[in-house]
Amino acid sequence: MKLDVINLDKTAVGSIEVSDAVFGVNIREDIVARVIQWQLDKRRAGTHKTKDIGEVSGSGKKPFKQKGTGHARQGQDRAPQMRHGGVAFGPVVRSHAYSLPKKLRALGMRIALSAKAKNGKLFILDNMTATEPKTKVFKQAFENNGWKSVLFVGGETVDNNFALSARNIVNVDVLPAQGANVYDIVRRDILVLSKEAVAQLEGRLNND
Repeated sequence: MKLDVINLDKTAVGSIEVSDAVFGVNIREDIVARVIQWQLDKRRAGTHKTKDIGEVSGSGKKPFKQKGTGHARQGQDRAPQMRHGGVAFGPVVRSHAYSLPKKLRALGMRIALSAKAKNGKLFILDNMTATEPKTKVFKQAFENNGWKSVLFVGGETVDNNFALSARNIVNVDVLPAQGANVYDIVRRDILVLSKEAVAQLEGRLNND
C-alpha cells in the first residue's frame, strides 16, 4: 500500500510504501473493543474499599437478649443489617488487570491502524520537529487542515519543541512510537505518523 507523505500544511511532498499486513488488514471491531477494554481495566486503580463487619468500630456484644423483646434476634451491632454496621460483600482493594494474548493485542493494533488508513484518517508527516515551541503556529495549521482531534506518533523519541507546541492544544496528543496503543489511536479522529514511526510500528507488529 502506498501513502502520501505530507508536511504540516497538508501538502504532499512524496510517498511511502507501507505494509499491507499492518495497515491493510480486515476490520474487526470486536477485537478492537476487547483490546481497549483490557487497556482500561489494566489501568484502573482498584482502590475502592468499604469496611466489613470485622473493620467497623463497635462491640461484638449481643445488643439484647435472644427472646422476649418482640424484636428480631440480633447477634451484634456491627452486623450488616444494623445501622453503622459493616458492608456485606462490599468492594475491596484489588487489581482489575487480566491477561490478554500478545497476538490478540498486536492484531488489535493492526486493525486500529488499518481502520484509520481505510477511512482516510491516517497521514504520514515528513518531519515531526519544530525549531521553537510555538503553540499558535501549530494550532493555526491544525485548523487549516480541519484537524480537531489528532494523535501524533513520532519515532523512538519525540522532538521536545514539537511536543511543547502541541501539548496545550485541546484534543491533541503526542506519543513516541513505543507508546502507540489502540485506545489512544481510536479516541482521536486523525492519526499522524512520522516516517520513523511507520518503520518502528511495522517492525514491532510484523514480529508479533
